[in-house]
Amino acid sequence: MVLALAGMNGPWLYRFGTEKYHQYKINQPEYKAANGKWEIVEFPEEYRQNTIHAALLRTGKVLLVAGSGNNQDNFDAKRYDTRIWDPVKGTIKKVPTPADLFCTGHTQLANGNLLIAGGTKRYEKLKGDVKKAGGLMVVHNENPDKPITLPAGTRFVGKENGKTFVSKDPVLVPRATKNFDKETGEFLGNTPGYGRTYVEAQKNGNKYATGTQDNYTVQGLSGEDAQNTYGIAEKLALDKKDFQGIDDAFEFDPIAEKYIKVDPMKESRWYPTLTTLSDGKILSVSGLDDIGQLVPGKNEVYDPETKKWTYTDKVRQFPTYPALFLMQNGKVFYSGSNAGYGPDDVGRDPGVWDVETNKFEKVPGLSDPNMLETSGTVLLPPAQDEKYMVIGGGGVGESRLASEKTRIVDLKADDPKFVDGPSMDKGTRYPQASILPNDDVLISGGSEDYRGRSDSNILEARIYDTEKNEMKRVADPLVGRNYHSGSILLPDGRLMFFGSDSLYADKANTKPGEFEQRVEIYTPPYLYGEESQPELKDGPETIKRGKSGTFTSKDAASVKSVRLIRPSASTHVTDVDQRSIELDFTTDGDKITVTVPKNRNLVQAGWYMLFVNTGDGTPSKAQWVQVP
Repeated sequence: MVLALAGMNGPWLYRFGTEKYHQYKINQPEYKAANGKWEIVEFPEEYRQNTIHAALLRTGKVLLVAGSGNNQDNFDAKRYDTRIWDPVKGTIKKVPTPADLFCTGHTQLANGNLLIAGGTKRYEKLKGDVKKAGGLMVVHNENPDKPITLPAGTRFVGKENGKTFVSKDPVLVPRATKNFDKETGEFLGNTPGYGRTYVEAQKNGNKYATGTQDNYTVQGLSGEDAQNTYGIAEKLALDKKDFQGIDDAFEFDPIAEKYIKVDPMKESRWYPTLTTLSDGKILSVSGLDDIGQLVPGKNEVYDPETKKWTYTDKVRQFPTYPALFLMQNGKVFYSGSNAGYGPDDVGRDPGVWDVETNKFEKVPGLSDPNMLETSGTVLLPPAQDEKYMVIGGGGVGESRLASEKTRIVDLKADDPKFVDGPSMDKGTRYPQASILPNDDVLISGGSEDYRGRSDSNILEARIYDTEKNEMKRVADPLVGRNYHSGSILLPDGRLMFFGSDSLYADKANTKPGEFEQRVEIYTPPYLYGEESQPELKDGPETIKRGKSGTFTSKDAASVKSVRLIRPSASTHVTDVDQRSIELDFTTDGDKITVTVPKNRNLVQAGWYMLFVNTGDGTPSKAQWVQVP
């Protein structure tokens, strides 16, 4: 009997013993010095949220934004969440959130504020859940003398099909444009003004859907307005309805710790990318609009001085959350990484984009160009080298394709082209990647299938050595992370990981997934080495481009490199703010004098973390420096 019990308990005892040994092993000093260590941070229950976006603020605190957190109940109840977490003190507070900033865009501004634009107006409805036929109604106004505004609830009646559709939002339709012959002055007629609105059938059911284009009269109008105003709609059906975006924009003030409303965007956007341009203005690109369609290449810029948006005069379309980076020559590099929505044959090719002329030069060489969706892109340190790495990714949509590759491109080469870098061994969607002060890159997590389907989260992490072009496995993360996850470098040299939104909770894909609310901290090997972090203090808070600043350090003689690192703003495997800039420096006794490069495209205006590193790659804690 005793032997039988021992036999039954054997595997459990083995697993228990193995787990105890594993915990013992990963906590040994020599193991941590080689592989680093992961730790879970659990917020008190009342402060937990479904974090979708995170940004490091110049105060050293982290802004954690959920909005409705991919939860329709929260959306319907207008429960929108934001938290501010201090990773040093461990404090966390709630911040009033003015709109549903779920799936917004964001970037750091020169004054230290975070620009946030876009978000969610409506959640998607899958085909079986759509009860009322609906879609896009284009409203035309042929009156050249005045615009017309139609309120929400306006009824449109088909001239051929006789069916009635009701608008969900107000729409302003501009006046018609008068056209004249430039040479003779002869009047050639009017071009109608037009506006767009989303409409739904009055009643449930497929019999109220339409299959073809029709013209629609607008109910409630009389006289000339009735003659000049009409709608045209293609098929209005019970098809799947995508998410809809908002045009709201805010600056988050890290000192006041509150959102400040600014001028709305010209376009509503859900899943947009915000990228700083050479003149310091912010480019807003892509996203789903207010009726759930991909914004058709209508890009716009935000002026931080006037806090207003204007259209660019050139049209270029990308899938949602495209990875766009400002280059040292003022052009924009598109790596091909994106988060998904959009045609599979438009805007998918990587290349160099001149925003001024709209010229786009493709960059060739990708060995798996059909697997860039949900890939991550990082500007490899130091930024002066202008080398980019595209990490993992998968096929378009819910494809089961996933890439184990990294691809590297040197944009300073005479003929830039992608070459394969070290493999990650497993196909990896949604990889998190953060640059480290010593020029390494930490790559972690992701899943082998769409949104972690079939229990495919990858509990692995690697450090990429940019100098050797080699990848090394390090300690395994404790939490699986896929869709809606990200990572951020903290001022003390550690990394923070947030989010994850698995579609299912089991391998058989029968149970709905739950959002991962735990935060995880990775302490890299360099903080467990024999050398302690070098000291850095007593420097200027502002250093202009091309100018120098002097700091104090008793460890000045051991400093071998200095890096200026822009703080992250991360979501959906997209973090275009990340960059680590090499600084020239001299030492004299306990003084370190650093010089900021002159190129404004390399060193964008804003707040940075200044790190010094010893010869073995141990970084200091960061000093915050503003480049005006």
